[in-house]
Amino acid sequence: MAKNFKKYGLALDLKNDPEKIATYIKYHQEVWPEINHSIKASGIQNAEIYHIENRLFMIIEVDEFFSFEKKAKLDASNPKVQEWETLMWEFQKALPNAKSGQKWVLMDKIYDLNKNV
Repeated sequence: MAKNFKKYGLALDLKNDPEKIATYIKYHQEVWPEINHSIKASGIQNAEIYHIENRLFMIIEVDEFFSFEKKAKLDASNPKVQEWETLMWEFQKALPNAKSGQKWVLMDKIYDLNKNV
């Protein structure tokens, strides 16, 4: 029986520089193993990032134990994650409505093809 994972969509921008965008994409084709491990350890079962120009969209599927607060605490105590996040911030740019220090912004789901089917 398949598990029911909850999904979240998040958005973030990149600095509008083709070289920086290409480098960011390259990093995500070879994500450090410690980063993938930390993502899975937080309860994220699947994560995908899409991009167009300098806009990013990430969709995550999480288990019943996941919370953004728990993930933030785990990330804050992991030196390798902090190193990765500092490096990625060289390429990323907060959305205009992001809170101070906030990177990925949670999006509101407005449509589901399979809802009420």
